[in-house]
Amino acid sequence: MLKIAIVLLLLALIASLGSGFYYLMVDQGDKTKRRLLHSLGVRLGLTATLIALVVYGVATGQLGHSNPWDSGPGTADTKTQSSPE
Repeated sequence: MLKIAIVLLLLALIASLGSGFYYLMVDQGDKTKRRLLHSLGVRLGLTATLIALVVYGVATGQLGHSNPWDSGPGTADTKTQSSPE
């Protein structure tokens, strides 16, 4: 469920970026229209939510890596140190 929310937030960020570009081209620097600024505010809010979700997912263990070449910090082959005699 968390991964679906992250993908939806990424899609919303892309849509917000597209709307910001559209407002930039249509308004052409008109100081009375603040649609570009509002689009930036929405994008910042979506980004903060996305970062919070990723941090939550990593902290709870729902997000992690499953790379076949990296088995994690605890299972790496380490040389055993023999005690000095």
